[in-house]
Amino acid sequence: MPRKYIFGPVKSRRLGLSLGIDILLKKKTCTFNCVYCEIGCTNPNHLVSPEYRIHNPPKPAFQKELKDMLKFTPNLNSITFGYNGEPTLNENIIDFLKIAYQIRDEKEWNKKPRMSLLTNSTTLYNKEIRAKISQFEYIIAKLDAGTEKDFKITNRPHKNISDINIIVDSLIKLKREMPINNKLAIQILLYNSYISKRYSNNNKQNIYQLGYALKKIKPDYVQLYSISRIPAEPTIYSINTSELEKISNKLKKIIDDNSITIYHY
Repeated sequence: MPRKYIFGPVKSRRLGLSLGIDILLKKKTCTFNCVYCEIGCTNPNHLVSPEYRIHNPPKPAFQKELKDMLKFTPNLNSITFGYNGEPTLNENIIDFLKIAYQIRDEKEWNKKPRMSLLTNSTTLYNKEIRAKISQFEYIIAKLDAGTEKDFKITNRPHKNISDINIIVDSLIKLKREMPINNKLAIQILLYNSYISKRYSNNNKQNIYQLGYALKKIKPDYVQLYSISRIPAEPTIYSINTSELEKISNKLKKIIDDNSITIYHY
């Protein structure tokens, strides 16, 4: 039978061997319509406000699927909530997380996989959501833009999304509020464009402002990467590794904090 909640495991550039958990309904539901999204453009009917909530509590099938998959995946690095949109839109996210922790901790591991979350950061202005997701051991939060122009063109947010400065401020608060043993990574995707009217977020001003945002957020890690699959918009393309390395070095100079590790993929 097809699985309803669990997908993978897949080999991830940033997470290692990752078993995915999708807690949204079986349609992409997101506050963004990113130009680079590997699962395609967001349907206008499913491009939602950050205040939108999905009531989708875990069913018994969730426990069964997760238990069954963990029997056959002894070398997992991560159990990851994400994929089909923005998982924090599900108001029952903590119900899923508690069950996942319980099932993971019942099993003997040489090294336990981390409980991870992928978020696009748009709901983190909400203190209640920050308190919920702080219970994840590893939070990977999106920040592709440091300027409002790059934010609007790259992520194409719902009209009710706060400006980029509010999102950065929310990430600062999240980092301060997280338990010390839990870790925050900021995930930055940069891309180039084949045509001038399809603006690229790989520009001097955006890189500069991203650096200063990271300096204020103080994440544990920065994950700098580019497109690896077919993007939603065909007029954009990936940045090569040597260019990502140069951008990484620019960010390091701005941040000037050796406690923050930057990876480029």
